[in-house]
Amino acid sequence: MKGRYSICNELFGSLPIGKAFDLLVSEGFQGVEIAPFTLFKTFSPPDIERGIRTLRTALSQSGLSFVGFHWLFLKPEGLRLLSENSKERQKAWDHLKLLIEVAGECGGGVLVLGSPAQRAAGTTPKKSANEYFREGLAKAAEQAQRNKSVILLEALPSTTTDMVNTLKEVSDWVRMINQPGLSGMFDFHNTEDETEPWNVLVSKYFPILRHVHFNSRDGSWPLPEREGQDSEYRSAFRVLKEHNYDGWISLEIFTIPENPRLVLQNTREFLRKVWEE
Repeated sequence: MKGRYSICNELFGSLPIGKAFDLLVSEGFQGVEIAPFTLFKTFSPPDIERGIRTLRTALSQSGLSFVGFHWLFLKPEGLRLLSENSKERQKAWDHLKLLIEVAGECGGGVLVLGSPAQRAAGTTPKKSANEYFREGLAKAAEQAQRNKSVILLEALPSTTTDMVNTLKEVSDWVRMINQPGLSGMFDFHNTEDETEPWNVLVSKYFPILRHVHFNSRDGSWPLPEREGQDSEYRSAFRVLKEHNYDGWISLEIFTIPENPRLVLQNTREFLRKVWEE
């Protein structure tokens, strides 16, 4: 089965974007998922314009597809979606609106809403936090749809955030908002709070899974001679294939490797074992 494979670009570190994209193409990848802080340094209007121009040029020259954005709120610092301070809260939601507009200018894509610290309720009462989240997501989903994009709520473990820890909760939020501009995604690494195996989760929540982040259990890249032989990985990918999943399969790791090419080669070999065979 033919896959659509992409990479989350922060693993390339300081490698120039053009060289990184050429490397992706040479190793058989079709798309790239961007962490905004790697492209926009200050998020000022001139910086945004310059970043969009740089990204468009690199995409055009490489032939890669723009998959979307993830790690949305790392920069600028201090963003809090659920702050009790209305000005702080508005600043964070305005940042998401900006990224949605940028995604639209790049042709549209996914916006993976992870960012555990920035979406946490923290000291905000839970009832208020839920209302802020509902109101903000509803407005953002409308804007995403207008920009040919979709916000994907990511389940993250309770060790990292107190908001949306399981796919069940993601599904509940998606049903509550009930807009095409909001859906969910699956990340192998971030299933710490789940009580069912990967293949069951993928099958149960497939209707809302618009994107897949894959990685090893420790958040690194999957090695074909290890994870590629793992029956749990194979079972999860088998369910995706049985449901005719046609979205992106995107590697996300949490380190900058010394040899990006080796990571890409290992990843393609892993995908050959669990997806193409």
